[in-house]
Amino acid sequence: MRIALFAGSFDPVTVGHVDIVMRGVHLFDQVVVGVGHNAQKKTMFSLDARLEMLNQAFSGYPNVRILPYDTLTVEFSRQIGAQFLLRGLRNGQDLEYERPIALINKHMDPGIETVYLVSAPDVGHISSTLVREVARYGHSTEGLVPPGVVPLITRELAKG
Repeated sequence: MRIALFAGSFDPVTVGHVDIVMRGVHLFDQVVVGVGHNAQKKTMFSLDARLEMLNQAFSGYPNVRILPYDTLTVEFSRQIGAQFLLRGLRNGQDLEYERPIALINKHMDPGIETVYLVSAPDVGHISSTLVREVARYGHSTEGLVPPGVVPLITRELAKG
């Protein structure tokens, strides 16, 4: 079984993330969306909220699993039996950032392959950082996040 791990903080999940996962399900038997939990990293949304958003975004897709983790991504890939790390590239800066990580992962586990998918043109400008800014200032995130996630973001922001 070909298993790919698509890892990130997903703070929040965007339509760009969904694009990469949906294209990945055609390449792999299973895509695991790994939600990294780093106690030192300040996120806008709690781990539980991010997991809920991802489960909402990918409900109805049996070959997509959502799992949290708090170890090195390459170690988590071993734990779940993933042979591939799936990554999205929006621009050259993303490649410059991702390349050394892929090389370190390959050093740590020669059996792992990093697979890059270039973002679709209509979502390549969207990032979780920009979505957080839009949401933080009370503007609609419609079209930037999956439709079922919009009310979850609104609910989470109302909590304060």
